[in-house]
Amino acid sequence: MTDQEHIPAPLTGIVGLGSVGEELLTLLYAAGHRIVAVDTDLDVLARVGRRLKALDDGRADAPEVVLTADHGLLRPAQAVVEAVPEDATAKARALRQVAGAVPPGTPLLTTTAGLPLLSLALASGRPEDLAGLRLFTPPAADGPVEPVRTPLTSEAAAEAVDRLVAAAGLRPVAVGAGPAADATALVLGLLNGAVALYDEGYAAHHEIDTAMRLGCGLPLGPLEMLDHIGLDTAHAALSELRRTTGDPLFAPAGLLTRMVAAERLGRKSGEGFYAYDETGARLAPADEPSAAAEARPVRLVGVVGSGTMACGIAESVATAGRPVVLVARTAGKAERARQSVDASLARAVHRGRRTEEQRDAALALLESTDDAGRLADCDLVIEAVAEDLDVKRRVFAELGARCAPGALLATTTSSLSVAACERAAGRPGDVVGIHFFNPAPLMRLVELVRTDTVRPQALATAEAFCRSLGKTPVTCPDRTGFIVNSLLFPYLGAAMTLLERRGAGAEETDAAVQQGFGYPMGPFTLLDTIGLDVSLAIQDRLFEHFGTPEHEPSPALRQLVAAGFLGRKNRRGLRTAGPRP
Repeated sequence: MTDQEHIPAPLTGIVGLGSVGEELLTLLYAAGHRIVAVDTDLDVLARVGRRLKALDDGRADAPEVVLTADHGLLRPAQAVVEAVPEDATAKARALRQVAGAVPPGTPLLTTTAGLPLLSLALASGRPEDLAGLRLFTPPAADGPVEPVRTPLTSEAAAEAVDRLVAAAGLRPVAVGAGPAADATALVLGLLNGAVALYDEGYAAHHEIDTAMRLGCGLPLGPLEMLDHIGLDTAHAALSELRRTTGDPLFAPAGLLTRMVAAERLGRKSGEGFYAYDETGARLAPADEPSAAAEARPVRLVGVVGSGTMACGIAESVATAGRPVVLVARTAGKAERARQSVDASLARAVHRGRRTEEQRDAALALLESTDDAGRLADCDLVIEAVAEDLDVKRRVFAELGARCAPGALLATTTSSLSVAACERAAGRPGDVVGIHFFNPAPLMRLVELVRTDTVRPQALATAEAFCRSLGKTPVTCPDRTGFIVNSLLFPYLGAAMTLLERRGAGAEETDAAVQQGFGYPMGPFTLLDTIGLDVSLAIQDRLFEHFGTPEHEPSPALRQLVAAGFLGRKNRRGLRTAGPRP
């Protein structure tokens, strides 16, 4: 027997088995730590016990786990993690209980996300033994965590944090208290907005999550993320933000309050916006009945327009193996559109996404012309002209007169009225919104927008067509902003307001959102990418429709656009440097 085999596994204490404490227990259990886990709620102890039993599945080398309400059993622990809810009074009380149960010098680690660490250290009565784990979401393998210390933290406590982070397989990040608080407030506001959208019955919970995950690149949809955070945890954090900022936008959505009252707390309770099994894995939803309407065949697709979106849609259709005719206003624009598609396909070949044969096949299926008469042969015509309702009305009036009876007509608008296009076409029941996301060949999401009068067969045809392109359609009613923009732009607007109100740094906030929450880019980089002028135009439309404070553009955004700061497109923006002299 080797000396190493005589060394006992580390013994770690965890106090509080909510979303954070339970996930941390699971990670350390997998790493072979012996655990003493304390919670005063016997139902919580029983639930965690059942989940551990389901996880180990007869594992022969399973480390010892003691689940108890007795803080005295923490005494032999080499380090104790406090993971009670994010409340200063509750955390201070829990830390004092731990400090009274373990010998001086035992590292005490608090999982506070935004509370002042020094205040907690002093409240514990053992400031030299206390360090922090700043977690933005419940811990997960390779998930982010910021190890934090105070000026009073001993080297032993600081080293204990580093050891625990490594053992749990977490990824250390450096964000800072201020940016972390700003990022958390922005994300919580976005999640709260998603609950409100679902509560009003605008879209199904899975449609909202799919739209935000695919449309914005989020690691989890907002409602699933709330399930992981814990609905009670999010509710408490929002309530505290409402109290400290006075901002009514942080008032928890009514549905969130009702779900917490009903103890539907998310993953940790087994039921939230989704259902979860004994191991905490999300249960698959029951199969939905198939739609009664049968989709019509789409043999030839027409695309009206010659800009970036029109070219991207035409490329998507052709690479899916469907004939497509792109109709531009002039022969020159039609030729340039074809060249644009050719260049895009060439880049796809260069990057290994397409073969030369696939490129040639797609180009053979694409016809570009200035002859609008070709649209008469199309089963589906997609309008992709400027985002201007008057322009779109004129196009749809022409399509209504020119296209074959029963042809499906679609607009790619991101925030304008689909019903207005339908009225202009004089084709009640045959017009839908098919909102592709840019770049259309790469983005999987399509918002499929239904008017009050759309025929079921028309909607079924549009959905089948989108799926044939390899897209994921989410269906929603015709309303300004649809799903993604109606949730995204209040979040971006809040970031602009934050920049004005608190003097927060755009770079630091972006880094906190990316590193802490796993978003592909922070709000200020995203504003630059969309275009500040485009963002302002969309926010103006949203505010005109909803008239609510969260949709009103900030004065700073309006001033930036007026001063010529448009973002990435002209290299003058919030995170985009201007041209070098």
